[in-house]
Amino acid sequence: MYFKSTFFEDYQLNDKRITLGRTITETDFVVHAGHTGDFFPHHMDEEWCRTQPFGQRIAHGTMIFSIGIGLTASEINPEAFSKGYDRMRFVKPVHIGDTIHSEVTISDKGDSKHPTMGTVTEHVEIINQKGEVVLVCNHLLLVKKKS
Repeated sequence: MYFKSTFFEDYQLNDKRITLGRTITETDFVVHAGHTGDFFPHHMDEEWCRTQPFGQRIAHGTMIFSIGIGLTASEINPEAFSKGYDRMRFVKPVHIGDTIHSEVTISDKGDSKHPTMGTVTEHVEIINQKGEVVLVCNHLLLVKKKS
């Protein structure tokens, strides 16, 4: 389903959107480990984790990135293309039972090498149920100009 087109000129600095939440489950841990091959005990061994200072399993950072960014994919903009993500940081651990949501703020706009396009940077914060930022990154977009 396509929603209203958003051209480069339509993006306004500091505009913000907030996603719905998603609770992280043990199934998420198992599926992500299977997809990536990352079966490190920090993610998979509950008994070993109890002997560590963090005391419980920690979600894969790449899983939280994938789920958090997936939450932002509620609207399709046929005028924009993702160029990737920059400056990603895993700020705080996420555990089974935590609920995350994403907040996306337009943080920068600029020219592009392509005269019919502009660049837009969305600053993404993934936040847990306590209001703590657990992951941050910048989403880089190439967006078509109206004229």
